[in-house]
Amino acid sequence: MHRTPTPRFRRSQLAAAVLALASITAAHAGHAAPASRYASASHATTTTTQLPRGVTPLHYALSITPDAAASTFKGAAAIKVAVDAPTASITFNALNLEFAAAAIEGAGGGKQVTRKIDFDADKQTATVHFAQPLAKGEYLLRIDYSGKIGTQATGLFSLDYDTPQGRQRALYTQFENSDARSMLPSWDEPDYKATFALDVIVPSSQMAVGNMPIASSEDLGNGTKHVRFATTPRMSTYLLFFGLGDFERATAMSDGTEIGVITKKGALAQSRFALDESVALLREYNDYFGVRYPLPKLDNIAAPGRSQFFGAMENWGAVFTFEYGLLLDPTISTQTDKENIYTTLSHEMAHQWFGDLVTMRWWDDLWLNEGFASWMESRTTERLHPEWNTALSSVGGRESAMSQDALRTTHPVVQRIATVEQASQAFDGITYQKGEAVIRMLEAYVGADTWRTAVRNYMRKHAYGNTVSDDLWREVDAAAGKPVSAIAHDFTLQPGVPMITVGDAVCRNGNTRVTLTQTEFSKDQPNKKPLSWQVPVIASTVGNGKLAKVVLKDGKATLNVPGCGALLVNAGQSGYYRTVYAPANTRALAGSFARLAPIDQLGLLADSQSLGLAGAQNLADFLELVKATPLSADPQVLGKVASSLGSLYEQYAGDAVRQQAFGRFAMARLAPMMAQTGWEARAGEASSVATLRGRLIAILGDMGEPGVIAEARRRYEASEQAGEQNAAAMPAPLRRTILGVVAQHADAATWEQLHAKARQEKTPLVKNQLYDLLASSDDPALAQRALALALTDEPGVTNSPAMISRVSRSHPELAFDFALAHLEQVNARIDASSRSRYFPRLAAGSAQPDMIAKLEAYAQANLPAGARGDADSSVAGIKYRIKVRAERLPAVDAWLAKQAG
Repeated sequence: MHRTPTPRFRRSQLAAAVLALASITAAHAGHAAPASRYASASHATTTTTQLPRGVTPLHYALSITPDAAASTFKGAAAIKVAVDAPTASITFNALNLEFAAAAIEGAGGGKQVTRKIDFDADKQTATVHFAQPLAKGEYLLRIDYSGKIGTQATGLFSLDYDTPQGRQRALYTQFENSDARSMLPSWDEPDYKATFALDVIVPSSQMAVGNMPIASSEDLGNGTKHVRFATTPRMSTYLLFFGLGDFERATAMSDGTEIGVITKKGALAQSRFALDESVALLREYNDYFGVRYPLPKLDNIAAPGRSQFFGAMENWGAVFTFEYGLLLDPTISTQTDKENIYTTLSHEMAHQWFGDLVTMRWWDDLWLNEGFASWMESRTTERLHPEWNTALSSVGGRESAMSQDALRTTHPVVQRIATVEQASQAFDGITYQKGEAVIRMLEAYVGADTWRTAVRNYMRKHAYGNTVSDDLWREVDAAAGKPVSAIAHDFTLQPGVPMITVGDAVCRNGNTRVTLTQTEFSKDQPNKKPLSWQVPVIASTVGNGKLAKVVLKDGKATLNVPGCGALLVNAGQSGYYRTVYAPANTRALAGSFARLAPIDQLGLLADSQSLGLAGAQNLADFLELVKATPLSADPQVLGKVASSLGSLYEQYAGDAVRQQAFGRFAMARLAPMMAQTGWEARAGEASSVATLRGRLIAILGDMGEPGVIAEARRRYEASEQAGEQNAAAMPAPLRRTILGVVAQHADAATWEQLHAKARQEKTPLVKNQLYDLLASSDDPALAQRALALALTDEPGVTNSPAMISRVSRSHPELAFDFALAHLEQVNARIDASSRSRYFPRLAAGSAQPDMIAKLEAYAQANLPAGARGDADSSVAGIKYRIKVRAERLPAVDAWLAKQAG
């Protein structure tokens, strides 16, 4: 699963989120503590389940007849099951399904029609009862049923979109984590793997897509056809896929596998980049994993619309992706779009091994899917597209994880999951980015070749099966010949961020000797008793180039580093920890900043800013590094400086005088970068320069820099006039950025002009962007108009919640209050499984104390106790933002005054 690039994460199902206490207890029965200090986070000795044990599905023969116009479907399931012990009933998952008939047949003949069927809406289960108990053995359970096709991206759903020929409707499925049960009666848990044979009766003119190639297609003579797909390998229910629509498909071959891209008609040309890159990615993954991709085809399916929950889904052999994550539209797409498409492709294709071929046993170990796919996407992008220099982005991913991990509301990478809701909320920055960062650290510790050997052994040993984290650690230990699992447990079975304090360095005989002390970095618990980690540390002295390594244990270590001079800890930035230096070394690093490798410049900037905001060191130290960053620095380092200044500028929101004072400094620092980068692309410039250009324009626009706003408006107005030269005023790579500045500072007339464009637009990708622009105004009155527009039918059901989210970035209080006042209407426009995440994230950017009470009251009234993780995180973030404004910004003010003096 690939998360959306904006702060819109995973899922929730309010009506059925929390299990009864007895079920929660049963779900965790049999967990024995290992011989370690992690008894509270021990691994399961038996598989977690929320279903009664004793009946196991082996094969599903599934027939679906959708009626897209009526938003309903009929289904027939013939499920081969193994019964382990005599029973008079069978319980499985079912949600919002109506059963017409159910019967069971024994392997030796004989048939029983069900005596009674019970549904439990809270547990999302159905139980079929039989007059005569079933003996141990294999049976065929037959169920005829019907269900509904939704309009949000869960279960079997429809997406409507405009075309020049009129409105079209396409069908897709989205089952992770627990929504297969809304299309088929099933054992809808990852450990219950089975094979699937899907057949569908669909309109003859439309294309049907499944996990496997079409085995046969029969014209039924009445405008419909009967399509049968080949049987899948053993897989979890959440990986099943079905799509139907007015599609077209392009293919290529890679290592004997047919690679395909599927789009709505008319958009296939925009998928060429995705198709070409998929060919190379499959070859790379076949080689890296040492296990060839096992299915005969692999499609990437592009769908119009979007979700508040996810951007793409790794269905085996049929990856679903929203169009913005797969298609390049030459009129609007940017270099950043291209790189994002590539990371989505590489993430979802990595899942074909990590997640599909080998699946976590239960959602506790979700990171085995998502952390590894995130790491693999980064590793592969670095390898196959070195010109993008994406290795530097690893620091940003780590920072994103640490930002969440340093709050009291964090959780371990491997966490206890008791409910559907908790599984939904596990798809977050800890699972993805911290998981990736820990893998990167361990790979650096054991070596890339050793790590790959362990991964290959893990894949071969557990193919088509389910695992827990320790299954992987055993392979790493064996390949490395040392107990890597001890370090891995420290970073995955407990939450938080280690903080390494570097003592005064002493240089003798050409070597630097220093003492390292480990505590814990916390943003909102400065006095908490620190946890303990075994931390692999890599250090060097600036200009020497030789590395020293040590594993810090029991809170302290002594390190001898070759060379003398400024000491850099976490050289190469593979470690997951913060570093605090003694004042003399801090000054020395600032003086040597221009000589550091770009990735270490990024790491030092990130540590210094975060430590300063948390009060672990003076925030002025960060501003000194900003001053020390030369214009010749890597564009990504300059981008980090720009983003950090933009973030600090936002911290002053609501205090116009102080914000203007900081803005003058920030704009003066960014102006030479903008002058150097320019508005016009230069022949042969690095892709990172194009990305920096857009970032600088956007951030200076946020700060209200008059020259940038004026130039954006000039280019926009010129583009509205006829003529080739005028059209070139707003080139595709800058179109979105320029429109963003114009929309942010729009007056009512400009807003109406953009609104007219949105209404007229027929291309979904462009239409989505235009409605986002309407919701991006700094003017509260125009923001209010955007909110009102979001609740009409005009934007479309997937744009409505996105518009409210977009308003919340500039006006969190306004957006949250509006959504709460229109709770029923907003809920109707959100993925049913996203609601417990959606509302708290609207409030997350606030720094107003009264928002805390509002959010807590919302959670108390609307969310089950087990579904409040995002609400708690948002409250913690608001409290921290208030603390930063009160306690940290005065240091910035003092530094600015000193500079002026």
